[in-house]
Amino acid sequence: MGNDAHTPDAAASVDFEQVQSTARFQELRKRHRSFVFPMAVVFLLWYFAYVLLADYAVEFMSTKVWGNINVGLILGLLQFVSTFAITGWYVSYSNRKLDPMAAEIRNEIEGHEFDRDGNILSGVTK
Repeated sequence: MGNDAHTPDAAASVDFEQVQSTARFQELRKRHRSFVFPMAVVFLLWYFAYVLLADYAVEFMSTKVWGNINVGLILGLLQFVSTFAITGWYVSYSNRKLDPMAAEIRNEIEGHEFDRDGNILSGVTK
């Protein structure tokens, strides 16, 4: 009924274990992990420090800085700022270090040429 007509799948012909064992893929994983894991640890430490300060250093967190604005409010807002900063930093890092290598690996797998945005260039194949 709906499963009778199968279109050929380009991914079905790829040996992904072989791709994962290549030096290029290993380098891509190393670059990704060298950014993501340390940044995750730093952010989690910063987040838990904020939670612990809010729970155990109430007097410090309620210290008035200006009007009704206290240290706790400022640190809480800095949580949002740091989240957006880390996201922007990762996007920049990915655009410079990860995406070009991933596009090369993808090109080798699929046999197509791609532009900088990852779109297949018409009429160009390997």
